[in-house]
Amino acid sequence: MNNIRPYHYFVSDLHLGAPDQAQSKEREKAFVAWLDHIGDSAKTIYLLGDVFDFWFEYKKVIPKGYTRLFGKLADLSDAGVEIHFFKGNHDMWVKDYFQEELSITVHSNELVLNIENTSIFLHHGDGLGPGDLKYKLIKSIFRSKICRWFFARLHPNFGIGLASFLSLRSRIKSSAKDAIYNGPERELLYQFIESNQEKTKHDYYIFGHRHLPLFLPLEQTVYINSGDWLKYNTFVRFDGSKMELLQWQQNKVNKYNGN
Repeated sequence: MNNIRPYHYFVSDLHLGAPDQAQSKEREKAFVAWLDHIGDSAKTIYLLGDVFDFWFEYKKVIPKGYTRLFGKLADLSDAGVEIHFFKGNHDMWVKDYFQEELSITVHSNELVLNIENTSIFLHHGDGLGPGDLKYKLIKSIFRSKICRWFFARLHPNFGIGLASFLSLRSRIKSSAKDAIYNGPERELLYQFIESNQEKTKHDYYIFGHRHLPLFLPLEQTVYINSGDWLKYNTFVRFDGSKMELLQWQQNKVNKYNGN
Protein backbone atom coordinates (compact mmCIF):
# COMPACT_ATOMS: atom_id res chain seq x y z
CA MET A 1 0.00 0.00 0.00
CA ASN A 2 1.18 3.50 -0.74
CA ASN A 3 1.36 6.40 1.69
CA ILE A 4 -1.29 8.54 0.00
CA ARG A 5 -4.59 7.95 1.74
CA PRO A 6 -6.93 10.81 0.93
CA TYR A 7 -10.34 9.31 1.71
CA HIS A 8 -12.58 8.71 4.68
CA TYR A 9 -15.22 6.01 4.07
CA PHE A 10 -18.56 5.51 5.82
CA VAL A 11 -20.61 2.33 5.40
CA SER A 12 -23.26 0.41 7.33
CA ASP A 13 -25.93 -2.27 7.47
CA LEU A 14 -24.39 -5.37 5.95
CA HIS A 15 -26.45 -7.58 8.29
CA LEU A 16 -24.02 -10.45 7.82
CA GLY A 17 -25.49 -13.75 8.96
CA ALA A 18 -28.91 -13.02 7.43
CA PRO A 19 -31.06 -14.35 5.96
CA ASP A 20 -28.97 -17.52 5.57
CA GLN A 21 -25.34 -18.61 5.32
CA ALA A 22 -25.21 -18.70 1.51
CA GLN A 23 -26.56 -15.19 0.93
CA SER A 24 -24.54 -13.79 3.80
CA LYS A 25 -21.32 -15.25 2.40
CA GLU A 26 -21.93 -13.70 -1.03
CA ARG A 27 -22.54 -10.34 0.60
CA GLU A 28 -19.39 -10.74 2.67
CA LYS A 29 -17.34 -11.54 -0.46
CA ALA A 30 -18.70 -8.44 -2.20
CA PHE A 31 -17.86 -6.26 0.78
CA VAL A 32 -14.34 -7.68 1.06
CA ALA A 33 -13.85 -7.00 -2.68
CA TRP A 34 -14.85 -3.40 -1.99
CA LEU A 35 -12.41 -3.22 0.93
CA ASP A 36 -9.69 -4.53 -1.40
CA HIS A 37 -10.58 -1.82 -3.90
CA ILE A 38 -10.42 1.05 -1.41
CA GLY A 39 -7.49 -0.29 0.59
CA ASP A 40 -4.83 1.93 -0.96
CA SER A 41 -6.91 5.11 -0.69
CA ALA A 42 -8.52 4.67 2.73
CA LYS A 43 -7.27 6.82 5.56
CA THR A 44 -10.21 5.94 7.82
CA ILE A 45 -13.13 3.53 7.58
CA TYR A 46 -16.22 4.09 9.70
CA LEU A 47 -18.47 1.03 10.06
CA LEU A 48 -21.71 2.68 11.14
CA GLY A 49 -23.44 -0.29 12.72
CA ASP A 50 -25.42 -3.42 11.91
CA VAL A 51 -22.44 -4.97 10.18
CA PHE A 52 -23.81 -8.18 11.69
CA ASP A 53 -27.44 -9.22 11.93
CA PHE A 54 -26.59 -10.37 15.43
CA TRP A 55 -23.43 -10.34 17.52
CA PHE A 56 -22.67 -11.39 21.07
CA GLU A 57 -19.29 -11.94 22.70
CA TYR A 58 -19.21 -14.57 25.38
CA LYS A 59 -16.07 -14.59 27.51
CA LYS A 60 -14.47 -17.32 25.38
CA VAL A 61 -16.82 -17.53 22.37
CA ILE A 62 -17.72 -15.31 19.42
CA PRO A 63 -20.22 -16.05 16.62
CA LYS A 64 -19.02 -18.47 13.97
CA GLY A 65 -18.07 -17.20 10.51
CA TYR A 66 -16.93 -13.92 8.90
CA THR A 67 -13.36 -15.16 8.37
CA ARG A 68 -12.88 -13.24 5.11
CA LEU A 69 -14.09 -9.99 6.65
CA PHE A 70 -11.98 -10.26 9.78
CA GLY A 71 -8.91 -11.18 7.78
CA LYS A 72 -9.31 -8.16 5.51
CA LEU A 73 -10.00 -5.77 8.36
CA ALA A 74 -6.89 -7.07 10.13
CA ASP A 75 -4.81 -6.49 6.98
CA LEU A 76 -6.10 -2.93 6.64
CA SER A 77 -5.58 -2.15 10.31
CA ASP A 78 -2.06 -3.56 10.23
CA ALA A 79 -1.32 -1.42 7.16
CA GLY A 80 -2.24 1.75 9.04
CA VAL A 81 -5.89 2.27 8.12
CA GLU A 82 -7.85 3.63 11.08
CA ILE A 83 -11.09 1.67 11.53
CA HIS A 84 -14.06 2.60 13.71
CA PHE A 85 -17.06 0.43 14.56
CA PHE A 86 -20.38 1.85 15.77
CA LYS A 87 -22.75 -0.37 17.68
CA GLY A 88 -26.03 -0.78 15.81
CA ASN A 89 -29.33 -2.06 17.09
CA HIS A 90 -28.50 -5.54 15.73
CA ASP A 91 -24.89 -5.72 16.95
CA MET A 92 -25.03 -3.62 20.12
CA TRP A 93 -23.42 -6.42 22.14
CA VAL A 94 -19.95 -5.87 20.70
CA LYS A 95 -17.52 -5.73 23.60
CA ASP A 96 -13.70 -5.78 23.28
CA TYR A 97 -12.92 -8.47 20.68
CA PHE A 98 -12.60 -6.01 17.77
CA GLN A 99 -10.33 -3.71 19.75
CA GLU A 100 -8.10 -6.48 21.05
CA GLU A 101 -7.82 -8.58 17.89
CA LEU A 102 -8.22 -6.01 15.08
CA SER A 103 -7.31 -2.67 16.70
CA ILE A 104 -10.75 -1.32 15.77
CA THR A 105 -12.12 1.50 17.91
CA VAL A 106 -15.67 0.77 19.09
CA HIS A 107 -18.27 3.49 19.70
CA SER A 108 -21.49 3.01 21.64
CA ASN A 109 -23.05 6.34 20.69
CA GLU A 110 -22.30 9.35 18.48
CA LEU A 111 -18.94 10.64 17.33
CA VAL A 112 -18.28 14.15 16.05
CA LEU A 113 -15.42 14.53 13.58
CA ASN A 114 -13.62 17.67 12.50
CA ILE A 115 -11.90 17.04 9.17
CA GLU A 116 -10.42 20.03 7.33
CA ASN A 117 -12.69 22.36 9.37
CA THR A 118 -15.72 20.28 8.38
CA SER A 119 -17.89 19.09 11.28
CA ILE A 120 -19.44 15.64 10.78
CA PHE A 121 -21.90 14.01 13.21
CA LEU A 122 -21.85 10.19 13.11
CA HIS A 123 -24.27 7.72 14.69
CA HIS A 124 -25.87 4.44 13.69
CA GLY A 125 -29.19 6.29 13.73
CA ASP A 126 -31.36 4.15 15.99
CA GLY A 127 -33.31 5.78 18.81
CA LEU A 128 -32.76 9.35 17.64
CA GLY A 129 -35.47 11.92 17.11
CA PRO A 130 -38.85 12.35 18.77
CA GLY A 131 -41.20 9.56 19.77
CA ASP A 132 -40.45 5.86 19.30
CA LEU A 133 -40.51 5.49 23.08
CA LYS A 134 -41.10 1.74 23.01
CA TYR A 135 -37.89 1.12 21.05
CA LYS A 136 -35.91 3.55 23.23
CA LEU A 137 -37.00 1.65 26.34
CA ILE A 138 -36.11 -1.71 24.78
CA LYS A 139 -32.72 -0.35 23.69
CA SER A 140 -31.91 0.86 27.21
CA ILE A 141 -32.81 -2.57 28.61
CA PHE A 142 -30.80 -4.51 26.03
CA ARG A 143 -27.75 -2.31 26.51
CA SER A 144 -27.79 -2.73 30.28
CA LYS A 145 -25.12 -4.81 31.99
CA ILE A 146 -27.72 -6.95 33.71
CA CYS A 147 -29.31 -7.94 30.39
CA ARG A 148 -25.91 -8.88 28.95
CA TRP A 149 -25.12 -10.88 32.09
CA PHE A 150 -28.34 -12.89 31.83
CA PHE A 151 -27.87 -13.56 28.12
CA ALA A 152 -24.30 -14.74 28.74
CA ARG A 153 -25.71 -17.46 30.97
CA LEU A 154 -27.35 -19.07 27.92
CA HIS A 155 -25.44 -21.72 25.99
CA PRO A 156 -24.15 -20.18 22.71
CA ASN A 157 -25.98 -22.75 20.56
CA PHE A 158 -29.29 -21.68 22.08
CA GLY A 159 -28.59 -18.01 22.78
CA ILE A 160 -27.12 -17.06 19.40
CA GLY A 161 -29.66 -19.21 17.56
CA LEU A 162 -32.62 -17.62 19.32
CA ALA A 163 -31.30 -14.06 19.01
CA SER A 164 -30.50 -14.52 15.30
CA PHE A 165 -34.04 -15.76 14.66
CA LEU A 166 -35.61 -12.79 16.48
CA SER A 167 -33.23 -10.35 14.79
CA LEU A 168 -34.21 -11.62 11.35
CA ARG A 169 -37.91 -11.34 12.18
CA SER A 170 -37.43 -7.77 13.39
CA ARG A 171 -35.65 -6.71 10.20
CA ILE A 172 -38.23 -8.36 7.92
CA LYS A 173 -41.01 -6.55 9.78
CA SER A 174 -39.41 -3.12 9.28
CA SER A 175 -38.00 -3.58 5.75
CA ALA A 176 -41.05 -2.32 3.85
CA LYS A 177 -41.23 0.87 5.92
CA ASP A 178 -37.49 1.49 5.54
CA ALA A 179 -37.72 1.33 1.74
CA ILE A 180 -39.75 4.55 1.44
CA TYR A 181 -38.85 8.16 2.18
CA ASN A 182 -42.02 9.92 3.32
CA GLY A 183 -40.71 13.44 3.82
CA PRO A 184 -39.39 15.28 6.89
CA GLU A 185 -42.58 15.06 8.96
CA ARG A 186 -42.20 11.27 9.16
CA GLU A 187 -38.40 11.07 9.09
CA LEU A 188 -37.18 10.83 12.69
CA LEU A 189 -33.55 11.39 11.75
CA TYR A 190 -34.47 14.52 9.79
CA GLN A 191 -36.30 15.83 12.84
CA PHE A 192 -33.35 14.94 15.08
CA ILE A 193 -31.03 16.96 12.86
CA GLU A 194 -33.25 20.03 12.94
CA SER A 195 -33.42 19.87 16.74
CA ASN A 196 -29.72 19.18 17.20
CA GLN A 197 -28.67 21.99 14.85
CA GLU A 198 -30.30 24.45 17.25
CA LYS A 199 -27.77 23.35 19.91
CA THR A 200 -24.62 22.53 17.93
CA LYS A 201 -24.20 23.08 14.21
CA HIS A 202 -22.57 20.45 12.00
CA ASP A 203 -21.88 20.48 8.27
CA TYR A 204 -22.94 16.87 7.76
CA TYR A 205 -24.91 14.19 9.58
CA ILE A 206 -24.15 10.63 8.47
CA PHE A 207 -26.25 7.72 9.69
CA GLY A 208 -26.95 4.10 8.88
CA HIS A 209 -29.95 2.17 10.24
CA ARG A 210 -32.41 3.57 7.69
CA HIS A 211 -31.35 1.16 4.89
CA LEU A 212 -32.30 3.79 2.30
CA PRO A 213 -29.46 5.78 0.66
CA LEU A 214 -30.19 9.49 1.13
CA PHE A 215 -28.28 12.68 0.38
CA LEU A 216 -30.52 15.56 1.46
CA PRO A 217 -29.23 19.15 1.68
CA LEU A 218 -31.05 21.02 4.44
CA GLU A 219 -30.92 24.72 5.24
CA GLN A 220 -27.58 24.71 7.04
CA THR A 221 -26.38 21.13 6.83
CA VAL A 222 -26.65 17.90 4.85
CA TYR A 223 -28.38 14.69 5.96
CA ILE A 224 -26.77 11.55 4.53
CA ASN A 225 -27.78 7.94 5.03
CA SER A 226 -25.22 5.38 3.90
CA GLY A 227 -27.92 2.89 2.80
CA ASP A 228 -27.21 -0.83 3.11
CA TRP A 229 -25.57 -3.86 1.51
CA LEU A 230 -28.68 -5.99 1.42
CA LYS A 231 -29.94 -4.14 -1.66
CA TYR A 232 -27.89 -1.06 -2.54
CA ASN A 233 -24.17 -1.69 -1.78
CA THR A 234 -23.80 2.03 -1.07
CA PHE A 235 -21.25 3.98 0.95
CA VAL A 236 -20.09 7.54 1.59
CA ARG A 237 -16.68 8.93 0.67
CA PHE A 238 -15.10 12.20 1.87
CA ASP A 239 -11.76 13.65 0.81
CA GLY A 240 -11.76 16.66 3.13
CA SER A 241 -13.75 18.85 0.76
CA LYS A 242 -16.13 16.75 -1.32
CA MET A 243 -18.72 14.40 0.18
CA GLU A 244 -20.12 11.70 -2.14
CA LEU A 245 -22.74 8.96 -1.92
CA LEU A 246 -21.43 6.11 -4.06
CA GLN A 247 -22.28 2.54 -4.99
CA TRP A 248 -20.24 -0.64 -5.48
CA GLN A 249 -21.50 -2.29 -8.69
CA GLN A 250 -19.88 -4.97 -10.81
CA ASN A 251 -16.58 -4.57 -8.95
CA LYS A 252 -16.30 -0.85 -9.53
CA VAL A 253 -17.35 2.37 -7.84
CA ASN A 254 -20.20 4.35 -9.38
CA LYS A 255 -22.06 7.46 -8.31
CA TYR A 256 -25.33 6.42 -6.68
CA ASN A 257 -28.16 7.49 -8.97
CA GLY A 258 -31.12 6.74 -6.74
CA ASN A 259 -32.14 3.43 -8.34
